[in-house]
Amino acid sequence: MLFARVVGNVVCTRKDDKLVGCKLLMAQPVELDGKPKGTPLIAVDTVGAGEGELVLLVQGSSARQTSRTESNPVDCAIFAIVDTIEKDGSVVFRKSQDKGL
Repeated sequence: MLFARVVGNVVCTRKDDKLVGCKLLMAQPVELDGKPKGTPLIAVDTVGAGEGELVLLVQGSSARQTSRTESNPVDCAIFAIVDTIEKDGSVVFRKSQDKGL
């Protein structure tokens, strides 16, 4: 699992029939402090995430374990929108106070 920031939408006029109706988002993996880590990924959104939100995503076979992506040609999926992160007893992220990390 990775933390990622949704940085954009991906629109495809044609795609595999199994992906029709799936929203594709561009997600930038981030460190806990919000700094970008690696390159952006294209992920199937299974939870209704929006641009700018901090999300959890999975890759590989784990991405095909959600009810929306099961048996589909998917390598990356957003499966949660982060509300709060607590580390060592301190809150390090709270969605209600998020300013884009």
